[in-house]
Amino acid sequence: MVRVKRGVSCRFKHKKITKLSKGYINRRKNNFTISKQAVIKSFIYSYRDRKNKKRFFKSCWIIFINSFLRNYDFNYSFLMNCLNKYFIDFNKKSIFNIFLFNYDLIKFINIIFFYYYYEYI
Repeated sequence: MVRVKRGVSCRFKHKKITKLSKGYINRRKNNFTISKQAVIKSFIYSYRDRKNKKRFFKSCWIIFINSFLRNYDFNYSFLMNCLNKYFIDFNKKSIFNIFLFNYDLIKFINIIFFYYYYEYI
């Protein structure tokens, strides 16, 4: 059987990992075994933090919407209850953008609340 020398393919794999580990400090940037561990860990962190970023922005939108509605004596949960009751399908980001840029839409929300209140009376 012919002997296979793996220097070229091995060097290619090592270069790929060390290229990803550019900017790290100490042996994490140039020692292959340590840089491989660091790159794998960084992939895990990046996946986790993409999810955390979405979660953080959703909570910020809810806080903004709630503080905006409290000026008009309502709160976020009441708004969501009314919207779900009338099958109005908005997500948190779109409601945030509506309240941020269109202050006239508070009339629309007051109408929804008006119908909600008078339905139970």
